Amino acid sequence: MNSAHDLGCMHGFGPINPEPENKEPVFHSDWEKRVFGLTLAAGFLGKWTIDMSRHARERQHPVDYLRHTYYENWLAGLEKLLVEAELVSPEELKIGKAVGPANESIQQRVLKAEEVAGVIAKGSPVAMANNTAPRYKSGDSVRAVNRHPMGHTREPRYVRGRVGIIHEYHGTYVFPDRSADGSKEGRHLYNVRFTAEALWGESASGRNAVYVDLWEDYLEPA
Repeated sequence: MNSAHDLGCMHGFGPINPEPENKEPVFHSDWEKRVFGLTLAAGFLGKWTIDMSRHARERQHPVDYLRHTYYENWLAGLEKLLVEAELVSPEELKIGKAVGPANESIQQRVLKAEEVAGVIAKGSPVAMANNTAPRYKSGDSVRAVNRHPMGHTREPRYVRGRVGIIHEYHGTYVFPDRSADGSKEGRHLYNVRFTAEALWGESASGRNAVYVDLWEDYLEPA
């Protein structure tokens, strides 16, 4: 999906002023902690995948996405998912109170406070089996397919149509494009090296390169 979330290579947004990693706090405000916690707890209900969650944030109006802070986008995506999964009604979301009993299908999947640390430490493995052989190997020249899907994708716009070299083969992992539609399928995943010149043109530094993890579906022989 081409939208405001895919900012790589876009102009006109001003300079980036990152905070030093050793000084940047995990959360800048208490409300960000609450949004993070709510997102994890709601995701534990099993009504959507992580890729569905990402796509919910991406489906905002571009103006809303750009004016929101990072965790405001998380909250907007969570609100969308809760309504679409019929866990919360638009009315309940507006008034901030439940107007009826909880959905019976989720009452057995409540994430308790004492379980949170263990759930976060365990994570959600995304490696999957795939019976097909990988199409590429380290050193192969590939081109990122120039595609513009309407749904979710993890292929950034700035690499589409660009030629790179397979740096490493990772194995098979859940394919995010299909996962965002609710289908869990394993596809081959590679790390691809693109020179700065291949991405940004001849004026870019020839000493720099960008490494991008890309699924096999995003690639074609160059």
